[in-house]
Amino acid sequence: MSSFDFAPVLANRIVSVITIDRAEDAEPLTQALLDGGLNALEVTFRTPAAPEAVRRIHASFGDKVQLGVGTLLTPDQVSLAADSGAAFGLAPGFNPAVVKAAHDRGIGFIPGVMTPSEIEGAYELGCTVQKFFPADVAGGTKMLKTLSGPYGHLGIKFIPLGGVSAATLKDFLAAPGVAAVGGSWIADRNLIKSGDWAGITKLAKEAVAIATGV
Repeated sequence: MSSFDFAPVLANRIVSVITIDRAEDAEPLTQALLDGGLNALEVTFRTPAAPEAVRRIHASFGDKVQLGVGTLLTPDQVSLAADSGAAFGLAPGFNPAVVKAAHDRGIGFIPGVMTPSEIEGAYELGCTVQKFFPADVAGGTKMLKTLSGPYGHLGIKFIPLGGVSAATLKDFLAAPGVAAVGGSWIADRNLIKSGDWAGITKLAKEAVAIATGV
């Protein structure tokens, strides 16, 4: 059972999903997101540079960011994420062994769910914040509304990821049970590669404005 407090992560209702190919991009990217009003990050463990990028963000920004690591598929990856400075982890699916590893290391964890059975399994292991993935092809807001019926009273909160964009952000945030959304459109991989920090800040501000208005 995890006692991790996700309230600061969910405060702005947006988790920026970022894929970093060069570790040296970590600091200017994080600053660009902070300048845009976003401090909750998910660094995906999909590139060789990811662990070093997480270490750099943790060392340079500390408590200024809510630092998560995504695509954690094995207990070993959980340990690497924790050692790199992650405060919480996320996964596209629900693997009890990975959830247990996160709890053992004292970091929060947000498993990916798509079905009622996965929701119940994750809840049984203490995961009350769950990643609804892939949101766009798993029924979107209609599915979230349906799931809120049997599970809303348990206090389960969902973070839809997968296909969320600026165009659908408002609808997802307004769906029942949604605490925040996650998406990669704010810090698109190509924007990071080109060093368009001003463009990322602009997109972050636009997303924050939408979230504030919901």
